[in-house]
Amino acid sequence: MSFPEKIVLATGNAGKVKEFASLFEALSIEVIPQSSLNVSSVPETGTTFVENAIIKARHAAKETGLPAIADDSGLVVDLLGGAPGIYSSRFAGESASDDDNITKLLEALGDDNQRNAHFQCVLVFMRHADDPIPLISEGQWHGSITRQRHGEGGFGYDPVFYANSFKSTAAELTKAQKNTASHRGQAMQQLLNSMKQTFA
Repeated sequence: MSFPEKIVLATGNAGKVKEFASLFEALSIEVIPQSSLNVSSVPETGTTFVENAIIKARHAAKETGLPAIADDSGLVVDLLGGAPGIYSSRFAGESASDDDNITKLLEALGDDNQRNAHFQCVLVFMRHADDPIPLISEGQWHGSITRQRHGEGGFGYDPVFYANSFKSTAAELTKAQKNTASHRGQAMQQLLNSMKQTFA
């Protein structure tokens, strides 16, 4: 079995598209964002990262007829009982910006010193919409939430996520540093290894 020539990525997030495109470039797999194929949005009705990733991957594969990869990821803050979790991108409301979400997070934590958190990422690869054995990978990136924003890079909560391994926020890292250490970088590498075994 050979690698697929094209994979639809169930996201319109430009940052994620770039990360996946660079990962699969070496395998000559073209990564196409679902936004360029007019894939309709699908309600994320799952209660876990895994459920939502499967919902998105199946939907993208069904509408395009292509193999699909979906990512469901978010920030898990211990003090907030795991919130914002699966609601990370809409923590401050359905149409909230990254800045809105960060502001709400910092307000929720206040002056509390218990600021441990981790980013969680789940990736699902489905060969087709009815794939009974999708490939599932996951990664975690541990750190804590800063009191103020630092750095200009990345997206989402990166300016306030202090990565223990680098002693700086995710927004202060180079793309290469982030890709090797991040939750998504770990999950992507795990998925790549699984795909190599599957299509070998």
